[in-house]
Amino acid sequence: ALGQPVKWTEQRGENMVAMGHGRAMVMNTEMGVKKDGTIVGLRARVLAETGAYPGIGAFLPVLTQTLSQAVYNIPTIHFQAHSVVTNTTTTVAYRGAGRPEATQMVERILDKAAQAIGMDPSEIRRKNYIQPDQFPMTTITGANYDSGDHEKSLDAVLAASDYTSLRAEQAKRRAADDNKMLGIGLASYVEVTAPLGLHAEYGKCEINADGSATIRVGTSSHGQGHDTAFSMIVEDMLGIPSANVTHIDADTEEVKQGAGTMGSRSLQTAGSAIYEASKVVLEKGKQLAANMLEASADDIVVGEGALQVAGVPAKSVSWAELAAAVDDNSVRPSDMDGGLDHELVFDEGDSTFPFGSHVAVVEVDRETGEVELLRHIAVDDCGTILNPMLVTGQQHGGIAQGIAQALWEQVQYDEDANPVTANLMDYLMPSAADLPSFETSNTETASPRNPLGAKGIGESGTIGSTPAAHNAVCDALSHLGIEHIDMPCTPQAVWKALQTV
Repeated sequence: ALGQPVKWTEQRGENMVAMGHGRAMVMNTEMGVKKDGTIVGLRARVLAETGAYPGIGAFLPVLTQTLSQAVYNIPTIHFQAHSVVTNTTTTVAYRGAGRPEATQMVERILDKAAQAIGMDPSEIRRKNYIQPDQFPMTTITGANYDSGDHEKSLDAVLAASDYTSLRAEQAKRRAADDNKMLGIGLASYVEVTAPLGLHAEYGKCEINADGSATIRVGTSSHGQGHDTAFSMIVEDMLGIPSANVTHIDADTEEVKQGAGTMGSRSLQTAGSAIYEASKVVLEKGKQLAANMLEASADDIVVGEGALQVAGVPAKSVSWAELAAAVDDNSVRPSDMDGGLDHELVFDEGDSTFPFGSHVAVVEVDRETGEVELLRHIAVDDCGTILNPMLVTGQQHGGIAQGIAQALWEQVQYDEDANPVTANLMDYLMPSAADLPSFETSNTETASPRNPLGAKGIGESGTIGSTPAAHNAVCDALSHLGIEHIDMPCTPQAVWKALQTV
């Protein structure tokens, strides 16, 4: 009415009751296992809380169902889910979106099965893994797995954690009735990246007049390091240093189409689009260079910022010279279009499936119920790795969020549905000081579905860490006859369980 701009600043309390939250599923799970550890079946009944405004939250159990076979040969699965509307905050797609729930469900019941038959948690997993020669495979839940080597990641994480010594230390403490109880949690997982048909993306590569390159992609980087990874692809393909590659995204004036950044899809889709576009630019450059250098195109190879004749580095032409010559009809081959650029939409045809194994080590105080995370070891496989530092960063962030769910974070209400966790004093979100330095490494099992062999990594840490940390706490108490504690395993929850012994 006044025609004046209005500024509104949301308060923390308003944010806590209005923003979306993740997970919010209650799972009742049964698993059939033979005495030798062979899984014969899984039954799950899932109640998913969607909050007051059911959007994608109502759909998330579909992803949970799709990955409920996990990394195992499970011949029979019965999965039933109901999404319900409540008067609580809305459930949204939060780092993992349905996949952490599937892994948590399977990995927790598998630990209980191992305990029931007296089998080590690592061995029951090893016995039931889908084997490398079974890939590609379509699971009984409809997931089209591309590649995997689960035993390799298990062996790597057991070695990195010194698992045998941890079990020996645990036995020693239990024999001494130590007040500081050691818990060792193991989890293996599979993740789906570029899910729900989101496996196509736009990319363009263009050589500029000065010999630099500009790439345009339909994804949007907001801290993941897309510009670094995509520039490395161009450098590797064309020999143009990454520093001379300009990355443009999230600009509708510059990028004519794009599906966006979600589902850990960017490298395998947009990165592959840049790879394929650069490949076409390279072939055009080779033909042009061959004409200019009076050589065969088959003899032209990539040098530093230039194309050259194989074995004769002095006989070369820079990308700047190629850019200047490409529109000269006297130099350019008659069957070649002008311009050193190419754009396309790359479609890998289906999703990819990263996987891995995690080990969490906790110490539980028998008197207070306090849980201290001593170590977290992760071996994650995201296919072929382009930039190890970017992968490590994603692993660390994901692990921190997954552990937070297992040990601390929970949205709570009183009996009248009033929010109890309305600020960050009551909502227990950990800081770096609450967490150890994570021990991360990788195996590399290339995906056949894209030319990079890449799979996503953005959500893997969250998916593997939650069940590992949860299993560790339950393992610490298992010798006392306590079979299970619901997440989060706060000191209060653990102390209450200890009072039943």
